[in-house]
Amino acid sequence: MRFAKNLAKKLNIPIIPVNHCIAHLEIGALTGAKNPVLLYASGANTQIIAYAEGKYRVFGETLDVGIGNFIDTFARHAGIGFPGGPIIDKLSQESSREYIELPYTIKGMDVAFSGMLTNLKQKLDSKKYDLKNLAYSLQETAFAMLVEASERALAHVGKSELLLGGGVACNKRLQEMCRIMCEEREAKFFVPENQFLVDNAAMIAFTGEIMYKAMKKKKIPFQKIENIDINPRQRTDQVEVFWK
Repeated sequence: MRFAKNLAKKLNIPIIPVNHCIAHLEIGALTGAKNPVLLYASGANTQIIAYAEGKYRVFGETLDVGIGNFIDTFARHAGIGFPGGPIIDKLSQESSREYIELPYTIKGMDVAFSGMLTNLKQKLDSKKYDLKNLAYSLQETAFAMLVEASERALAHVGKSELLLGGGVACNKRLQEMCRIMCEEREAKFFVPENQFLVDNAAMIAFTGEIMYKAMKKKKIPFQKIENIDINPRQRTDQVEVFWK
């Protein structure tokens, strides 16, 4: 932040504060999505976000840990390294597709993964279950929860576009399940290239440019540089979306 402020002062240009979650949604415009519901699935975050009544609102989210952290935690427990997502996905593809029942926790449009994590650890430690089939069952169960919650959000807000965002959205099985759901309800499905799904500078710059142009057009004053700071706890629905 200190570097950015010094550079802005040196070049005599404003700083545009960008919300990380919103940037994941805005970069989705590159896919052609116009007014989507965003399934934001990353390491620390799992949220279902959509624009409604002047703000980006969170219609559903994890009640405990993010989907990515959940997968990584199980991977560490299994001794297969970090990041766990790609390895779990590879093990799932190599499995015999034998589904092992796991806790399925969804409350409206909110989800929870801690119960499934505990159950997976217990099953693995018992040595009665094959790790590859556990990986397969993990993905099928966790992703089904996300897809169900997303479908409810589409119906709730009356939108017909689903957009994926976040690093976990790189998973081809999650993309496939979302695509099938959208086809069945005659909705459009969008997913950016992997380079725009993981955390990236492009999405911040893209969103910052949109905000900058809107501020210039609407003659909204830029924040004073000395008043700008990092706000890691800012929620998506706390941001004033003036550029819409």
